[in-house]
Amino acid sequence: MEKRANFTSKLGIVLASAGSAVGLGNVWRFPTEVGANGGAAFILMYIACVVLLGLPLMVSEFVIGRHTHKNTADAYRQLAPKSGWVFQGYLGVFTSWFILCYYSVVSGWTLKYLLASLSGEVTSTPDSAACFVSFTSSPWAPLVFMVLVLLMCHWVIRRGVQEGIERYSKLMMPLLLLIIAVLVVCSFSMPGSREGLRFLLRPDFSKLTSSVVLSAMGQAFFSLSIAMGCLCTYASYFTDDARLMKTAGSVALIDTTVAVMSGFIIFPAVFSVADVAPDAGPGLVFITLPNVFQIAFGGVPWLGWLFAVMFYLLLLLAALTSMMSIHEPVTAFLLERFRLQRRTAASIVTLSCMAVGVLCSLSFGPLKDVTLLGMTFFDLFDFVSAKLFLPLGGIIIALFVGWKLPRALVQDEVTNRGTLHSPLFPVYLFLVRWVAPAAIGLIFLNELGLFR
Repeated sequence: MEKRANFTSKLGIVLASAGSAVGLGNVWRFPTEVGANGGAAFILMYIACVVLLGLPLMVSEFVIGRHTHKNTADAYRQLAPKSGWVFQGYLGVFTSWFILCYYSVVSGWTLKYLLASLSGEVTSTPDSAACFVSFTSSPWAPLVFMVLVLLMCHWVIRRGVQEGIERYSKLMMPLLLLIIAVLVVCSFSMPGSREGLRFLLRPDFSKLTSSVVLSAMGQAFFSLSIAMGCLCTYASYFTDDARLMKTAGSVALIDTTVAVMSGFIIFPAVFSVADVAPDAGPGLVFITLPNVFQIAFGGVPWLGWLFAVMFYLLLLLAALTSMMSIHEPVTAFLLERFRLQRRTAASIVTLSCMAVGVLCSLSFGPLKDVTLLGMTFFDLFDFVSAKLFLPLGGIIIALFVGWKLPRALVQDEVTNRGTLHSPLFPVYLFLVRWVAPAAIGLIFLNELGLFR
């Protein structure tokens, strides 16, 4: 087994961890939630939930990973040997693999749309809805793109922590942030974009129902990649002098900035086209926006082409940084538990995800009528991971760090063995012990539909 590596710099730690958190959920799901739940009021509630819920849980995962310097499953085995808490370690590893199986399908769509943008297809197709349905229902095309993005991710993971994850996070994350900045400026310059800005910046608190508040809590929880094993695994590569709270704050800031800026990209563009609804659902980025690119830049076609290319490149980068982070916990587990070479462990993960991902991809085509519990394979994987595994894992992490681990151990990690002054530690511990379990429990019940 290869010698265990660490990230080599504080910048690498922040960018790799931010890459784990920044994903399709920021660019796709967050604007959809904003559009459906009243704009600025939802954004304010989301930011509050990131601070009160997301940050404490992120620091908790950092504590577990950095203290043990082991993969997620073995970290819990070391901290609570021969106890039921070990279940969370295995659950985190399995959840990462489970999510990667279907997340790679949607990631493949982003690669396809990037190539279609480069060829001009996105900005010239008269019926984007029919084009999207035709592509996703095809038995072969989505599989090809799913395999391609998995191979791109595999190529990075097999190169290791420093030469793979850290190096490419340092390349992809600044590029992602630069693209966002350029697209925001372009979107602001569109005629009629003022209505989109007004929608985002003028809070309508009358729409803040209990369901919307719970949706904001859920988005904050899922956006930061809590309970997937990603943050715990990445933290196991942290150096001993890494500042956990500062790192978590930087990651949350980048993640929230990307999510909010994605809204600044999408809604001014959407509102610039009068007959396009802002709450178009998940089809927003693959059906609605291609229409926007055509109509909004009708007078200058090359601008629509450039906007489309940059936007789908942004989506692909976000997808790849997240795929890397959910591939690594499973690879690290196989590598360390079974003493495999990294290329062998990574190959097992990639090939198994390809095999299961076929079922998820075909759920939109030949297998669309094959259901389990009334859901297609894709919907089932999405439901089980997002509405069962992640909330359950989040509750267990909060209880484990807040109540099971010795307070002195947690404080030593947060303060780097007393070398850092941390006046917010009592606040952090209170949030982890009391607020996080109750809040995630509400999210869990809401996601199961018990509050509807």
